[in-house]
Amino acid sequence: MNRIRDLREDRDLRQTDVAQATGIDQKTLSNYETGKTNPDSYAIIKLCDFFDVSADYLIGRTDIRSAKIEKIENRLAEIEKNIEIIKKELKRI
Repeated sequence: MNRIRDLREDRDLRQTDVAQATGIDQKTLSNYETGKTNPDSYAIIKLCDFFDVSADYLIGRTDIRSAKIEKIENRLAEIEKNIEIIKKELKRI
């Protein structure tokens, strides 16, 4: 799982940092990074939560990192709300 290593290195973290934060043993994390073993669903969830990425991104099924569609949906709802406010203000002019 090179993505785990890439995500860790992008944040200038050591394996021990990630291990401590996720509760995944450092040796196990090393095995994931080198491809000796694959993470189980528990580890995937922990790593996704820690790195704030989707499981699909972590396992290489997509290049889109976003872990939380809800964040995007909430942001879109805010934008739509602001657009409606602007439309009402424009009608007053």
